[in-house]
Amino acid sequence: MRRFVEIAFAAFLAAGCAAKPSPAEMWLTTPDETQKLAPQRPQTPVGPASGDEAIKIDSSRHFQKMHGFGAAITDASAQVLSALPDDKRKAIMTELFGRENGGLGLSFTRLTVGASDFSSSDYSYDDTPGNVPDPDLRKFSIEPAKKYVLPRAREALAINPDLLVMISPWSAPAWMKTSRSLITGQLQPQYYQPFANYLARTVEAFGREGVPVSMLTIQNEPDFEPGDYPGMRVNSPDRAIIIGRFVGPTLRAYGLKTQILDYDHNWDNPEMPLTVLADPVARQFVSGVAWHCYEGDVPAQSPVRDAHPDKDAWVTECSGGEWSPKYAEVLGWMTDKLIIGASNHWSRGTLLWNLALDPAHGPHTGGCTDCRGVVTIDPATGAITRNVEYYVLGHASRFVLPGAYRVATAKRDAAVEAAAFLNPDGSRVAILYRKSGTGPVSIALDGERYSASLPAGSVATLRWGARSGAK
Repeated sequence: MRRFVEIAFAAFLAAGCAAKPSPAEMWLTTPDETQKLAPQRPQTPVGPASGDEAIKIDSSRHFQKMHGFGAAITDASAQVLSALPDDKRKAIMTELFGRENGGLGLSFTRLTVGASDFSSSDYSYDDTPGNVPDPDLRKFSIEPAKKYVLPRAREALAINPDLLVMISPWSAPAWMKTSRSLITGQLQPQYYQPFANYLARTVEAFGREGVPVSMLTIQNEPDFEPGDYPGMRVNSPDRAIIIGRFVGPTLRAYGLKTQILDYDHNWDNPEMPLTVLADPVARQFVSGVAWHCYEGDVPAQSPVRDAHPDKDAWVTECSGGEWSPKYAEVLGWMTDKLIIGASNHWSRGTLLWNLALDPAHGPHTGGCTDCRGVVTIDPATGAITRNVEYYVLGHASRFVLPGAYRVATAKRDAAVEAAAFLNPDGSRVAILYRKSGTGPVSIALDGERYSASLPAGSVATLRWGARSGAK
């Protein structure tokens, strides 16, 4: 009898402990830069939820599965990282891609197929003397990527095996194009198949080098022909043909599982990916839509996702730069649009542009002259500056794990933006941006009310441990 009572009492204690509300860990970044991803005191419940909280989180309602956040390992990024002494490079790579000891845990990156504006020269993987056509791709070689980009990508993958790699070309080889140049022009129809083979061979070659490619787009910013760096215009009807009749079947014929994303351009023209997805042949090969941030606004993602709920959304490029030098403005805008807004409008992950640049905003051949990397590395001194973009990413990438689900949030205060997530380990994460106002921000979770102090313009991440029995 005594043993039975002891067991019953232990069960009672366990049930009581499981029912006890959990405190939330909290990290804060303030617009005055006095706190940057700084840990705060644990946030304990202040009483039962009353229904008037600024933010209500319902972690029982799941939406898209997240993969993560990161930045592109461009030629420029790989070059400035590779210039560091080995020990210093390994330390910053571990900080960027690892999660231990406060690392960011970046789990998403983008590589270019050939040159972009952030390369030291213009090139493709099949350049020929005099741009002589090479439809059999006898001159194909990824040798330029082997110097800096692929070694850094391999290093990142060794640190974080969950790292998702996508690739995008800025231009087809010049001999395939109407301009006969890497700069401007369109892809000629007689080279649609060689171009599909070119992409498939790139995926194969990167894989042999230890960098598996999970996703690709067939063209970066296909509605833009830059005048001083590689680019190529590919309108939506042509993309539907190229994807549906050439690239998709070719990847399949090569036995490659790399997914195709359409568009890879700005929020201002959602009708463009909708045109591609309206093509029944192309649609079967398109897994999702890639978005950039430079024009339009993030809600454009939702009507496309609503029209095609089986297609993913991803934000695949957005850059900070000296055109917006104020820390507070960048912190707020990027968190609002690229972390909270993108996730709430179905994105499975967000990429910033250059992972690392030098103090002169390069190396680059054209295009953006004042873009800012996530970190700035001075090749003369080895000094590393963690820019505002570092902290924007960190508020999400460190805490929202690959495989997390976005969960429901409801807000009653227009001055606060929020997104919330349920991690595979059962922990819950909320990312908050306070646009204005004073006083604590109230949050409802699991029937409890929390009250977090967030100065105007600040960003906070709160993390609750797994509930008892959560998986």
